Amino acid sequence: MKKSLIKYPFLTQEVEVYERDNGHKIILAHKEGGMVNISSWVKTGSINENDKNNGISHFLEHLMFKGTHKHKAGEFDKILEARGAIVNAATWKDYTFYYVTLPKGENNENFYKAIELHADMMIDPVIPDYEMGAPFDVNDKNVTDKRERHVVIEEIRMRKDQPWTKVYNATNHAMYTSHPYKRDVIGTPEIISQVTQEEIMNYYRTFYSPENVTTIVVGDFDSEDVLKRVTEGFDWGERPHPPQRNIKPDEPVKETVYIENEANINSSFMMFGFLGVPAKDLKNSIALEMLAVILGEGASSRLYNNLIENQPEHIFNMIDAANYSFRDGSNFFVQANFNPEYKEKAIELIKEELKKLETEITERELNKAKKKLKSRFACEAETVSDIGEAIGYYMTVCDDLALAENYMPICDSMTTEYLQEAAKKYLDLNHAVISVLSPAK
Repeated sequence: MKKSLIKYPFLTQEVEVYERDNGHKIILAHKEGGMVNISSWVKTGSINENDKNNGISHFLEHLMFKGTHKHKAGEFDKILEARGAIVNAATWKDYTFYYVTLPKGENNENFYKAIELHADMMIDPVIPDYEMGAPFDVNDKNVTDKRERHVVIEEIRMRKDQPWTKVYNATNHAMYTSHPYKRDVIGTPEIISQVTQEEIMNYYRTFYSPENVTTIVVGDFDSEDVLKRVTEGFDWGERPHPPQRNIKPDEPVKETVYIENEANINSSFMMFGFLGVPAKDLKNSIALEMLAVILGEGASSRLYNNLIENQPEHIFNMIDAANYSFRDGSNFFVQANFNPEYKEKAIELIKEELKKLETEITERELNKAKKKLKSRFACEAETVSDIGEAIGYYMTVCDDLALAENYMPICDSMTTEYLQEAAKKYLDLNHAVISVLSPAK
């Protein structure tokens, strides 16, 4: 087993990184206090899906809680929640992760039990047919089965009725030509209604391999003791190597793409979308985060001040900007809810604000963005769950925990000139996808 130490901001001890011979990584991070967090991050999400199995990562996430050979469905949650634990999971484009946060308990009793149960769930899910529910015709209105397949389908249907989901999906799909990121992580009712238990288990065996998993433990504990328990709990046996990734990142669109759809709504929704840099390109990722803060984060941002607060006409109800980092390139969005009568003007006003970023960024705006990002980064080291999530992101999406140490110095090094150049390069309107959702006529 290889061991390395990494300085992690705001922690009193170096983070211990262990890589086992089978590729499974174990991270031990020390945070004083009575709470502990245990999580496992799997390098799979919609990035490993196709048109035939889209949504399988999210469906599997639900099914992982349906018991093992040692513990029947529901036992895992029942035992841990009785000890004050928060138990949950999430699926996104690059990863699926599972976590437990709880008080250590007397003599670490709760802590050790959580390690044991978490490892058992990750290593030996049963996923029985009777928990999944039988495949069915999604158009059959008479099916009343309430098992997990139907829970997920209902979640999909509820989400797809939301205006923001509609405008986001249209934008996201148009930003990509072939990359799996173009698909919605949650999948479709048609696929989830038909996927079989065998397909789910094959997907699990393919991607839930030791090389794809990082297990992170955060809290106040004896490292040698915890490392031994995690290593013994995660007995992977013989597992195949995961398939090699051979996915080429998409280039931004070559000219502005405009999409307009209709829905049964009263106001209009709009999204501008741009493809950015891979998460590992930390300097430009931070530049895009700063541009999002300056442009559209909070009541002091340009978009709020110029297009809501000081706009003579009531055009926008809300407007903001955000940058989301992924392994194969970020997404920069401007999103707005506005009065349908002013559609053309709303689009032009947003274009003007984006264009100004190329030549007009003040030192005051830069310093505000630096302060905001550094404060946000510091907050990620306040609780064991925040630390676990931040480490999981760097290990899974960036493939490099050492990048965390560079975050603050890179923030401090930013200049107005660098941000303006980043705006010219990554927020060029010729590379924008503009999606509008209008009220049905």
